[in-house]
Amino acid sequence: MLASLAWRHLRARIWEILAVVVLQTAATLAALELPNYNARIIDEGVAVGDTGAIWRLGALMLGVTAIQMVCTALAIYFGARLAMSLGAALRSRIFTRIHRFSAQDFHSFGASSLITRSTNDIQQIQTTTMLAFSVMIGAPIMGIGGIIMAVRQNARMSPLLLVLVPALAVVILIVMRRLTPLFTSQQERLDAMNTALREELTGIRVIRAFVRQPFVRARYRLANDRLREVALSIGAWFSFMFPAIGLIISGATIGVLWLGARLIDAGDMQVGSLMAFINYVGMISQAVMMASMIFIVVPRANVAARRVAAVIDHEPSVADPDEPRRLDGPWSFALDEAVVRYPGAEEPVLDRVSLDLAPGTTTAIIGPTAAGKTTLVNLLPRMMDPTSGAVTANGVPLTDLPLDELRSRIALVPQHSYLFSGTIATTVSGTRHPDDAQRERVRRALDGAQALDFVDALDDGIDHPVEPGGANFSGGQRQRLAIARALYRRADLYVFDDSFSALDYATDARLRRSLPDYTGGAAVLVVAQRVASIRHADAICVLEDGRIVGRGTHAELMTSCPTYREIVASQMTEEEAA
Repeated sequence: MLASLAWRHLRARIWEILAVVVLQTAATLAALELPNYNARIIDEGVAVGDTGAIWRLGALMLGVTAIQMVCTALAIYFGARLAMSLGAALRSRIFTRIHRFSAQDFHSFGASSLITRSTNDIQQIQTTTMLAFSVMIGAPIMGIGGIIMAVRQNARMSPLLLVLVPALAVVILIVMRRLTPLFTSQQERLDAMNTALREELTGIRVIRAFVRQPFVRARYRLANDRLREVALSIGAWFSFMFPAIGLIISGATIGVLWLGARLIDAGDMQVGSLMAFINYVGMISQAVMMASMIFIVVPRANVAARRVAAVIDHEPSVADPDEPRRLDGPWSFALDEAVVRYPGAEEPVLDRVSLDLAPGTTTAIIGPTAAGKTTLVNLLPRMMDPTSGAVTANGVPLTDLPLDELRSRIALVPQHSYLFSGTIATTVSGTRHPDDAQRERVRRALDGAQALDFVDALDDGIDHPVEPGGANFSGGQRQRLAIARALYRRADLYVFDDSFSALDYATDARLRRSLPDYTGGAAVLVVAQRVASIRHADAICVLEDGRIVGRGTHAELMTSCPTYREIVASQMTEEEAA
């Protein structure tokens, strides 16, 4: 999986890959020649007292070393470029793919898992790719070449190699088979720990308010302990492998010295050849060690590659049509017998909902908790698609229209206001450096959202910094800034999903009265829990258990819809409801 995932990106840089292969091969071949030159210096120079031979062979040895150094440096440079470019490409592809996910897609992966896959998993792939280019290419050449060169020095020493190489291979194979499932478990448990940490940081105020610190600590400790257990198991196998390999290599070195000494004593081997053979045994062992390092990290990288590929290859449940249609002029939205049913659910979340959102009108949705109001809102910008029925614009199903154009026609204020870091001007306009005209539009949108007074009271005005999530503003201020962000856009439909809940009644009333002046004749859909926020809407739909159980004006619903009357009675006195 790692190779196929990496090849998708690296095949466009085939010439750099070939350059790394050539450079690593040249560097390894040069390294294999050095013990041979060293043996010749000893046998042809030192042993016979030939100083000229020593200088000549020493100069050649320095030249070969220089070639090895240059080739190794260039190979590592190009290998690092390839590995870093792969990591950057995978992060970019995951980031852009996630932006296309629907609500169901997010749910199937989970936010914490997506974060882990785009950071830790890609880091594993990147590191392994770097090791592959810097180690994997040279290791087999050095191992095979070392065996050949060692046999050339003295074939009678070769039986030692027949014991050394298989013994090392057996140890590595055993460790690999044990580590692969452990690496899979490690990534899954890392996901679980990230989930616990993310929920703790996000809900820190709730945790403190309900004095749930002991529960949260115990939950995080459990996730951390489970991750520690698998990490200790991995470490235990590492602690077995390296001493085992070291023991085998040390035993092989002792055998070489013992047998080499006997051959030298018998006159069948020269001292230089023995030194070269020892060096080649070291090279073979080094090659096996490098290969073992690759074999150890590859299983974990394969696990990471499968997780990353699962995101990249996941086809979003909401996508652009193959042949999108184009609509001219303003759009008018409608729901036609829309049904939403989640997999495995006994009852639909929305059941045969029909709704017309005509330009210039305000339509309100009200209903008890879990009635399906937010699900209905998510259908309009195609955050999800209905199971059956249709959502249309000018009579054309939204599934036939381009997603970007559809969403550009809708200004949405979500149920939970979220502001991006920057300044008030940048978060409202969505522009990194708004010009004078855009800054004026920001002020107009803030005025429409009843936010201009508190913004002007800030030292920096619309240039006041916004922390991630809008953490430096109160709940009501965040809601008004989110409303201003929607009013800044020119849209055919403005959707307010319970967006007035944090506003006091006076601000709520002023905002509702001023909305028509800022929406420019577009359709407005208001989802609310408070009757006061929607009682003056042109049409009110009462949603209960996914069905519309009442439709009409406030006065009409007071006489025809028992559910609406119950909601009104729970919030307003009889005089206020009239």
